[in-house]
Amino acid sequence: MELLGFCALCCAAALFGGGALEEAEASILKPKMLCKFCDVRPTSCTGKGSCKAECEITAICPNDEDVCVSTWRKEGDNFTIDTVCHNRFHKLHGLVLEDYNNSKCEMKERKGMGSQFFICSCSEDECNEHVFFNSYMDSQVVAVILVSLVPLLVMAVVVITSFYCYRVYHQRRASSGRKRGCLDFSDARAIMIDDEGSDSSSTHANNLNHNTELLPIELEVQVGKGRFAEVYKAKLKRSSSVREEQGFETVAVKIFQYEEYASWKNEKEIFSDADLRHENVLHFLTAEDRKAQRQCWLITAYQPRGNLQEFLIHHIVSWHDLWLLGGSLARGVAHLHSDLSPCGRYKVPIAHRDIKSSNILVKGDLTCCLCDFGLALRLDNALSVDELANSGQVGTARYMAPEVLESRINLENIESFKQADVYSMALVLWEIISRCSAIGEVKEYEPPFGNLREHPCVESMKDSVLRDRGRPEVPNSWIDHTGIQMVCASIDECWDHDPEARLTAQCVAERFSDMEYLDKLSDRSDSEEKIPEEILMVDEK
Repeated sequence: MELLGFCALCCAAALFGGGALEEAEASILKPKMLCKFCDVRPTSCTGKGSCKAECEITAICPNDEDVCVSTWRKEGDNFTIDTVCHNRFHKLHGLVLEDYNNSKCEMKERKGMGSQFFICSCSEDECNEHVFFNSYMDSQVVAVILVSLVPLLVMAVVVITSFYCYRVYHQRRASSGRKRGCLDFSDARAIMIDDEGSDSSSTHANNLNHNTELLPIELEVQVGKGRFAEVYKAKLKRSSSVREEQGFETVAVKIFQYEEYASWKNEKEIFSDADLRHENVLHFLTAEDRKAQRQCWLITAYQPRGNLQEFLIHHIVSWHDLWLLGGSLARGVAHLHSDLSPCGRYKVPIAHRDIKSSNILVKGDLTCCLCDFGLALRLDNALSVDELANSGQVGTARYMAPEVLESRINLENIESFKQADVYSMALVLWEIISRCSAIGEVKEYEPPFGNLREHPCVESMKDSVLRDRGRPEVPNSWIDHTGIQMVCASIDECWDHDPEARLTAQCVAERFSDMEYLDKLSDRSDSEEKIPEEILMVDEK
């Protein structure tokens, strides 16, 4: 055989020269494709995954253009496979071989063949022995999944985008609102309320130099009296320092005699902190030391509805009113206790230390604002234990927390002062509920621990709160209303004997916020009034 090949080469060289010799040599020496070559036969391949053709015959393909081909067919429950060599440029079963450059035989389904039919081609030796169905089937499944998911993905993108835009819009509104509320105190316009409860604005108090010029104020009528001061309703008159068009405006003036200078000074310093400003804290205008009269004045916005205690004595409130009063009270206390202002900057937390219904004013919209900061304490981290201890046992005995009555407040933890405030706030919330129509039969107003005398001493309160572990009664009828039940649950946690177990004011405020849906379901009936709205004389208890 080798001799014949050599003779053929010699003849070619003689007839056609050297070039023909090289071509003939290349043609004879080039290896042919090896492919599995079996007729149609049954197979265990089911058209999934990968499998072997189970063909024992390997053939040398006769033509240089030949590639390895496998075909698989399903007819009924029977599977057959066929392996051949075939010219890649010629059709097989009427089909063009499109994938012959592959190194693997990857099956692709072809339609219109009378039955389920797969075919693959490849260009490696015996590459049609192993056939693979995975790749194509997976791509089909992926395509179906993608087509199915595209509408859902589009909807998800639309929903997420809409939600994002909604959040951004409301955050910007809230941010702009906070910025409006975070102007320097010296630039802010003082909001006050006239006799009918409508809002009016004044820049009088903040535009004057109060060290040299006193405000032109005309006292009208005394509306309150406390331990340290008297409160008057007054008119703020126009003057050369005030724009003439502003006219008269109603304010409240708290007058301290010189003997109570320390109380005036403490309240003035608390109020002078611009970060104290909040819708649920009494709006402060200015402080004046009137040496000629031996008096010290605090000038604030005027709230014609009076304090909460007097309001509850003369009004029965609806669930909606309770939600407004209680929620705003909790927000006010939470703001005092917070170490962040509404603008997000650091502020010194404040403990009120004398929270009670007579130290809370009712605004025209039936929300509360805290007042009377004569005993308030700035909870500065720089304060030493000795300095905190010197603050003494202060407050109103009826509203004192157990640890305050016992003089065992934890002076090493400033949170202890906040926890005492929360206990007092719980008693005020109990007062509001006791006058709410949602509890059923509403009795005459009675302060917490109403079985004690009008001004109980510390020792009497110790017996009731410490020895007997007593708390104001919460009748079963109160919890028939879902909202009242939720508020009572918060109250129970707020007046816990253990200060560490009490809720924070912020937590109570958030719970009231979560109850908004109950408020929307209520009838929102107006408060039942027993006396005219404005109370001319208030005796603070």
